[in-house]
Amino acid sequence: MSEVKSELKYTKDHEWIKAEGNTIIVGITDYAQENLGDIVFVELPSREAKVNKGNSLCTIESVKAVSDVYVPASGTIIKTNEEIETDPAIINKEPYTGGWLAVIELSDSSELNSLMSADEYTEYLKTLED
Repeated sequence: MSEVKSELKYTKDHEWIKAEGNTIIVGITDYAQENLGDIVFVELPSREAKVNKGNSLCTIESVKAVSDVYVPASGTIIKTNEEIETDPAIINKEPYTGGWLAVIELSDSSELNSLMSADEYTEYLKTLED
């Protein structure tokens, strides 16, 4: 079973979100990195880019596929994890810590209300295993 952190929020597209005041840190879940396999390349968004909920945040390329990561809440990119550009395998090793993707300053924090709790995400994962 994939690891799910209780302090985070989740999307059905397997992004995790850590809210800190008016900003969020975004990454992909343990489930997502397991299904992608070995990650070999990450194309991060530009700093200062305006992003809208549901649009593509960045792409992750693995030995199996190229996948989009989606924006969980609208805002402006204020920081990206440049370490994963040179060592994308960090995402496989540490999806919830060193493998984060971007920090977004929120334009509408109410968009976070639609995210799943850890318990809801765990239940959602069970439906995918059937």
